[in-house]
Parts: sequence; structure tokens; C-alpha cells
Amino acid sequence: MHRIPFTFVKLTSQIINSQLAPYHCANNIFIGYSGGVDSHVLLHLLADIPELKHKLIAVYVHHGLQASADDWEIHCQLVAEDLGVNFKCLKVNAQALPGESPEEAARNARYQAFKQILKANDVLVFAQHRNDQLETVLLQLFRGAGLKGLSGMPGSIAFGAGVLLRPLLDITQEAIKQYAQEQALHWIEDPSNQDRQFDRNYLRHDIIPLLEQRWPRLDKTVARVAGHCADAHAILSVSAKQNMHLLYDNQNHSLSIPGLLKHDYVTQQWILREWLHHLGARMPSQKVMAAIMQDILLARPGANPVVDHNGMTIQRYREGLYLVAVQIKPDLNQVFTWVANTELLLLSGNGQLLAKEAEKGIAQYIWQQADIQVKYRQGGEAISLPNRAGRHSLKKLYQEAGVPPWQRDLIPLIYLDGKLAVIANLFISADFFVAKTSCITPVWQQAIDGKFAYH
Repeated sequence: MHRIPFTFVKLTSQIINSQLAPYHCANNIFIGYSGGVDSHVLLHLLADIPELKHKLIAVYVHHGLQASADDWEIHCQLVAEDLGVNFKCLKVNAQALPGESPEEAARNARYQAFKQILKANDVLVFAQHRNDQLETVLLQLFRGAGLKGLSGMPGSIAFGAGVLLRPLLDITQEAIKQYAQEQALHWIEDPSNQDRQFDRNYLRHDIIPLLEQRWPRLDKTVARVAGHCADAHAILSVSAKQNMHLLYDNQNHSLSIPGLLKHDYVTQQWILREWLHHLGARMPSQKVMAAIMQDILLARPGANPVVDHNGMTIQRYREGLYLVAVQIKPDLNQVFTWVANTELLLLSGNGQLLAKEAEKGIAQYIWQQADIQVKYRQGGEAISLPNRAGRHSLKKLYQEAGVPPWQRDLIPLIYLDGKLAVIANLFISADFFVAKTSCITPVWQQAIDGKFAYH
């Protein structure tokens, strides 16, 4: 996105239009509209751009945390209607989870709601400005953040299926308020913005004014530092991403531990962060990173240390590093009956099985006539395999196939007329396996985050 020079800028719709010039072909332009002065000014400016106005949708996120939230929604809707802009209200659950601050909970709920409405070729616009950037960078500094945190908020970034833009990021709040006063705008003053128990408010009202008395150009200086950090982070990330993909197993999403250990200590951490980012996980704290580096990467052969990370676990199996979703195991004593002429069988808490037509597998006429049941491993199961002598325990086969221990109990076992016929997605018993044009091969799709994914 084009950067505005660090001078006092008198806000006009032309300035905003130039910031959004690359996105004029967007399908929809959503603007996060709280009713406060910043978002009100940005909405007013956008509504004054004829080629964009018909694409605008003002979005008020109703957190349910303030008694006046319903009144604020009505205010925002009336303002949008007065400007001739479409309006949408998103109601979210912003209650903080254990270990989550109220600010973080509200932000996470808000961002998740926005991600859900964005489609391909949609743009989301936020009204954060240079003073917000100053607060963000200082907060990250006080929290001991690395380069990414000290880079502050980017002017543009991929967001959900669309793009998030911050066209006011180089504009001071002074310029924003001057515009609001000149246009006689009426905005909401959120009383929670005065509550010093929130870190950002304490910094805004008590700390930054003192700093600016000594360093009047602090916002410009910190924004420049954030830009330097962003540039350095981008360069290092490119290198780390390239190294990460050389060590990454696309099939099971694991990372090669021997390959990782060939790099120096600092590079290992960059690669690990890129791996977690690639998998959509939260960046690890220093404590978590140290545990990965020491307890997992340097563990003795055969050990299976576990590090908890943001509702997931990081584990090693053989020479691979895995990110494992923590999930409640289904009842492993369940027995499912699969009607032969039904293509789909839902497994409570464990995805679904599909009967796929194939050129090899189980003959269709045998499948159609059999009593089909699906169970989980109880211990002691064995199966004979095509072109291999004898019968083989599931434990041995799972080891040979490299199935991580945490996945083994979840694999559905399919019985035909009381005999173990299929270990889903892995093996078909020699007693049933044929290679011909009219066969059935069962496929297990495991449930992950509410969606079905091939295991």
C-alpha cells in the first residue's frame, strides 16, 4: 500500500481513494465501524468516493459487553443510512477464555467474525491510525515481543479470504479529529476507553503524554522503527520459509528433526515459527519455544515428550515434529452398523467413512451382501495382508506404516461378517482383497475443526 509522508496531512477523500486505488475492483468493501470518531471519519471519507460508495458495507460488531451496545448499534445504523451506505451488525461472544485478557478476547472475537463474512476479492478496512501504531509497538516492546511484534500493524495484509487495509495508519489522530470537527460529525465516546485497568488505555492516557513531552515526534520515530523491524522480519521470514519447506512433509504436516538440527540455534527458532505459522497456530512464547528446543528436539531416541501450546500439543514421532490438535476421544467401545447400500457412515466424534468405487479393494457383491460393522482397536487384533505370509498385529503394522501413537486408537476398523477386513485408509485383508474393475474401498475422513479432511 502507498505510504503517506510523515507530515501533518489534511484529510480528504482523495487521499483515502489513492490508498485504495489497487482495490477498486473489489466485490465488497467492509469497514469496521464502531461509531467512534476514527471509524466514523473513515466511513465518511469512503462514502464520499463515488466509485466505491456502492460497494461499502459498514459493519458494527456487537460484543455485548456494554450496556449501551444496543443503542450504539442503532446509532451506527442511522449514520450509515444517512450516508447511503449498507449496514451490517455482527453479534459475537467476547467472553474471555482462561488465560485470555478481556481486550484479547474482544479482539479475537471481532476478527473471527470479520473473517467469516469476507469472501474472495473482498476488502476489509479498519480505521487504526499512527497513534494506535505507537501504542501497539510500545505494548509489544513491554511484552518482550520479537521482530514481528515490533513491526506493529501492517498497512495491508491477507485476511481470511480477502484483504485487510488500514489506510489511516500514517495519519495522526489530531488530523482525524480536526476532520470530524470540520464536518460536524457526531460520534460515540466509549467510556471503557477511559478505564486505566486496560493496558492500552493506561499507556494512552498516562504514559505516552509524558513521553511526548520529552520526545514530541515520538509517534513518527516509533512508526519508523516499526517499519525497519517489518523490513527485517520480512527478509528473515523469506529465508526461514524456504528452509522450512525443505524440511516439511506435506502428507503429515511434520517437520524433519534431523534436518532442523543441522541449522544453528537461532535459525531453528525461525524455522519453527514459520512452521507453526504455516499450520495456522499461534506464535509460541519463549517458554514454549525453549521447551520445544530442549525437551523435544534433544530428546533421547524413543522418547515422546509433549509440549502444550495454545490448546494443542507439539510432539515428536521418530524423526518428525508434529502439531497435534487436542481433541476429546470418541467412545472407543462404540460399534457402528454400516448398511451396505449406504455410501456414507458418520462416526460420532470421529469424522465419517465413505464407500468409494475403485478398481481394487473389496468386491462389490461381497460388500453388498455382508454384515458390516465398524469398531475401534481393543487390543490383540491381527490381519493377513496380500502378498505377505502370516497374520500381523495392528501394533506392528502401525509401526511399519509410521502412524503416530496419538492417531492409532482413532483409526476405524471395518469388519465383514465378523472378520476384520479393513484398517481404514491403510490395509485391506488378504481374505477380501481383489483387483478387478468393480470394487469398494472404504475411505476415512477425519473431523478437524468442524470440517472433514482426508486422514
